[in-house]
Amino acid sequence: MHEAMPLALAGVAGLLLGAGFFGGLWWTVRRGSVSTQPALWFLSSLLLRMGLTLGGFYLVGRGDWQRLLACLLGFVVARFGVLRLTRPPLEPGSPRCNQGSGEAGHAPQSR
Repeated sequence: MHEAMPLALAGVAGLLLGAGFFGGLWWTVRRGSVSTQPALWFLSSLLLRMGLTLGGFYLVGRGDWQRLLACLLGFVVARFGVLRLTRPPLEPGSPRCNQGSGEAGHAPQSR
């Protein structure tokens, strides 16, 4: 169990890094899309998010491929978590809303 603790901590660190990276991306898209200077928003956000994430991976990994892999796994899990949390609510009649009902969500069928 003593050997599993560093891997668990690396996974938690990956979750935090991923939440910061993808949460920051979501925030940047929301702010940059209505800005008068979107290129500045996107470029500065990319540099900041990448720098923090790569620095975090470097510190967490410390030359150990197992810790690095655990951190990467946490990072990927955080991606799905942020996607789920930032998904807009379904509107009645939208294609995603009709997926389970057997109706086509794209073109009407000819009869």
